[in-house]
Amino acid sequence: MLVFLAPNLAFLAVPKTGTTAVEMALRPRADIAFRGRLKHMTAPRFANRFRPFLEENYGARPEALAVMRDPLEQIRSWYRYRSRLKAGRHSTGGIGFEAFVEALLSDSPPPFAEIGSQHRFLCGRTADPMVEHLFAYEAQPRLLAFLSDRFGKEITLRPRNVSAPVDTPLSADLEARLRAARAGEFALHDRLVRAGGYLGAA
Repeated sequence: MLVFLAPNLAFLAVPKTGTTAVEMALRPRADIAFRGRLKHMTAPRFANRFRPFLEENYGARPEALAVMRDPLEQIRSWYRYRSRLKAGRHSTGGIGFEAFVEALLSDSPPPFAEIGSQHRFLCGRTADPMVEHLFAYEAQPRLLAFLSDRFGKEITLRPRNVSAPVDTPLSADLEARLRAARAGEFALHDRLVRAGGYLGAA
């Protein structure tokens, strides 16, 4: 997570949504930057715990900004990323994509299939995002235009942390089960895309 006091923004890093590229571009301008576990502070935690801290100690109440990716493509990105791991509990080496999705849908996912949820990250237990600005990963020009306007300088991104291509076939039946299990997440992304790749008040 990055906090920028003058532009009045906090960038919340939803995993596997191109956040490393955004962070590398913006980190030199950040007043507060978190690494490690706090790098991926969720929107509910930011709203309920960290923003009150900023208001009390800095007199700031920054608007939260985040990016959301097509849920299936985000899951594929997790799989590709973990396929790079040669060993360990989180490696998907030797595990096909369908087996990965089956594990993800199980009542008790094994460590390699524990990836969280974009919907929980953004909304917590509510139906709506707890961020002021939500952009679709698929609408990066709109995100960059917004950032360039806020920072008063053109912001460009370089690809970072990109995994090598890996085949990720998925049967129609299993995809239907995935969409049913994560209906709220797919619905939020559909809503975001229908809105032109942005939800909030620019």
